[in-house]
Amino acid sequence: MWGRFDDVAGGTARCFPETSRVLVATTAEDVVPVLAEVERATAAGSWAFGYLSYEAAAGLDPGLAVVPRPPDDSLPLAVFGLADRPVDVPVVGPPAGRERAYSVGPWARGWTEAGHRSAVERVREHIAAGDTYQLNLTVRMRAPVSGDLEQLYADLAGAQRGPHAAYLDLGRYAVLSASPELFFRWRGDELLTRPMKGTARRGPTTAEDEAARARLLASAKERAENLMITDLLRNDLGRVAEVGSVAVPALFTAERYGTVWQLTSDVTARVRPGTGLTDVFRALFPSGSVTGAPKRRSMELITGLEDSPRGVYCGAIGWVAPPGGPERAVFSVAIRTVTVDRATGTAEYGTGGGITWSSEPAAEHAELLAKAAILTERPEEFALLETMAAEPDGGLRDLDRHLARLAGSAAWFGFPLDEAATRERLAAAVPPGTAARVRLLLHRDGRVDVETHPLPPPAEGPVRLAVDGEPVDPDSVWLRHKTTRREVYTERAARHPGADDVVLVNTAGHVTETTIATLAVRLDGQWWTPPLSAGCLPGVARGRLLEQGRLAERDLTPDDLRRADALAVVSSLRGWRPAVLT
Repeated sequence: MWGRFDDVAGGTARCFPETSRVLVATTAEDVVPVLAEVERATAAGSWAFGYLSYEAAAGLDPGLAVVPRPPDDSLPLAVFGLADRPVDVPVVGPPAGRERAYSVGPWARGWTEAGHRSAVERVREHIAAGDTYQLNLTVRMRAPVSGDLEQLYADLAGAQRGPHAAYLDLGRYAVLSASPELFFRWRGDELLTRPMKGTARRGPTTAEDEAARARLLASAKERAENLMITDLLRNDLGRVAEVGSVAVPALFTAERYGTVWQLTSDVTARVRPGTGLTDVFRALFPSGSVTGAPKRRSMELITGLEDSPRGVYCGAIGWVAPPGGPERAVFSVAIRTVTVDRATGTAEYGTGGGITWSSEPAAEHAELLAKAAILTERPEEFALLETMAAEPDGGLRDLDRHLARLAGSAAWFGFPLDEAATRERLAAAVPPGTAARVRLLLHRDGRVDVETHPLPPPAEGPVRLAVDGEPVDPDSVWLRHKTTRREVYTERAARHPGADDVVLVNTAGHVTETTIATLAVRLDGQWWTPPLSAGCLPGVARGRLLEQGRLAERDLTPDDLRRADALAVVSSLRGWRPAVLT
């Protein structure tokens, strides 16, 4: 057994090398002895790393109900490897190039939307009857999988970019977790829990993303959901805390991840002297964020609503250090987690959410799909990009607008940007009197590169446009931010070698832009351009022309292009150029 733990957001990682000293709980009766042995081994100087599955709860407290495991389920309830000190390693990252050394999918849903709707309504009936205040309802997805599982883990962790990613290789089974949620951190005599309840899908642009964050923070439903679980965690911590030490130093914090915003709160306590690891797990496990409130009754109800064990999903993954170090133990809540059975070539992923009285079935179904979006993300290293014209007598054209757009994209992706230093780099690379095409690249770590190239020659005649028939997703972030990931553009340009540029069409049948420019269409004497919501880059020249009143926004179709009085393409680099359809 071996494992690694990656704080992708913080850029740090540690690896536990292969060990043959492995503690395994196969029955509920084994769980407490395994934890007791972890305590003894770490007290003697070893480190421990591993997981507790959700169903291990019955081994900590027989009164906690779980869905019975089928007889052929050989996934251990808990596994811990004992090892020497872990080694620091580079944080996991996407492989070079676009090829993947694994195959996974298609992912098959183990539920129907109608069935999920019915389950949500049953939960609401239980709430109305006073059985529960909130219940965490989950479902499973399964897919065939083969190949390099470490690479699959790298993609999952890269898509989520959270602080608690983990890969555990048990031999037959592998656990690939991209969890963003801290279960508990034990530092000195303080325990910190950070329940994560409340979700909003991210918006594709900086403005839409900030609006989604604001809606999440203001949502009475999401805040109530978070507060219920925060109160539950306060009570759970009280079972091992010194009297009067339980506190909530942070309530309702919005955390940004790859596809969603999540609402978290911090709950802390000083543990009583003599408290051991088993005591902590008995008090806290499973996290209230994956059960509901009250915990015991909600877990009973879950057994009548879910038809399969959760497994590692909704359990806990983490490590335990010898006493005396800065941290005694850190465990995540095992959400955004794939469990692979190499013997059957099958991967399983769980997803779900908290159901309250105000829950709407359609919104809850959309939320669980949003949480599964990391399964199809294929993260690649990329840079944010701005392309500008340097003029001998005017410097960098539209520099302030370019930097403002860059700052917006940097905020969306979480790239650090030092604008003053960036201006200095540009000034050094593009001295006064320069005529050039300038490419400004901002990397994830904040590095800035500046490239200069000859300006493109003036076009002879109008730009010849072709319309591509493969629709694009108007909500794709890669259409809303200018980056070095340009496959959607290069693939369409390659299909039309006889054209100078290619017009994109979205899934609603509306045109968006060309592969390198904003599209302008004159109808009945008025120049129009598609709205950003169609799936357009917020072009710098486009923004200036809209402010000047020379362009206005409206949805446009390919037929509009054919009946137009005139066509044009416009960019900050090349300016306004007449165009025609080929």
